[in-house]
Amino acid sequence: MAEYQNIFTRVQIRAPVYAGVELPRGAWGREGKGGFSHFLGRFGDAQIGPIYLGTTGVLSLVCGFIAFEIIGLNMFASVHWNPIQFIRLHFPRLQDGGWWLMAGFFLTSSVLLWWLRMYRRARALGMGTHVAWAFLSAIWLMLVLGIIRPVLMGSFGEAVPFGIFPHLDWTAAFSLRYGNLFYNPFHCLSIAFLYGSTLLFAMHGGTILAVSRLGGDRELEQIVDRGTAAERAALFWRWTMGFNATMESIHRWAWWFAVLCPLVGGIGILLTGTVVDNWYLWAVKHHVAPMYPHVFPPVVDPATISGTPQTGATP
Repeated sequence: MAEYQNIFTRVQIRAPVYAGVELPRGAWGREGKGGFSHFLGRFGDAQIGPIYLGTTGVLSLVCGFIAFEIIGLNMFASVHWNPIQFIRLHFPRLQDGGWWLMAGFFLTSSVLLWWLRMYRRARALGMGTHVAWAFLSAIWLMLVLGIIRPVLMGSFGEAVPFGIFPHLDWTAAFSLRYGNLFYNPFHCLSIAFLYGSTLLFAMHGGTILAVSRLGGDRELEQIVDRGTAAERAALFWRWTMGFNATMESIHRWAWWFAVLCPLVGGIGILLTGTVVDNWYLWAVKHHVAPMYPHVFPPVVDPATISGTPQTGATP
């Protein structure tokens, strides 16, 4: 007998497209008739659509499109509308900052409108709003990086630039400027929750896949009607870890770990430069990090040597 594995869904059932629960009065209709994708069905639900956008969904897409166009057109203009140079110049700097502010406004509006859409859709379907609040935790970190901390610092030059590689460059420069971000205790907590959430999700996903042939993927049924899947999953973790989560509590653990990652990370970024100027010196002061050993003699500032001509005031 071949070993049973189901990382990919092998059997796909086709039924009439399900439009979803009935929407309340006054809501927009769902767009499209819906269809199926065999490829997507290998990983999850094969049905695509119908899609519901609504007012906030349309406004979010419009604002996101405007932000994307502003960023792209300014990048194109920075190379004098030369398509060859534009292709070569992957992530140029935005000039002067005016377009950057406009793009940031529309991008932020797009994200906030999408959050409002998620919240309203959850309420309309009679669901809890857990997904919206988890998304808001990520939005908190985005607002701290792009708006809240730069305003407190008095300069939008402190904000994160657009683009993947400029973002990475900013992170490295930010850490160097403020004395190594790794000594920021909130950054440490954020990384712990990041690794912890990935571990919890992998453990939970692996456990449910391992008992799905016994009905473990129908978790709600397993909660109210204990069966072989829930029993074996619980025994496995009691035998390997000494304790186990329930079919319900594991989701609370994973939700909190994921939410706390950007939440405490945002707190750490907000304190950087506003409360703590150098995290390494802060760590030394609080006996978290050792002082650098005095291997070489101290460097003497030439400006302090008597007889040195003074060319101007030190900035």
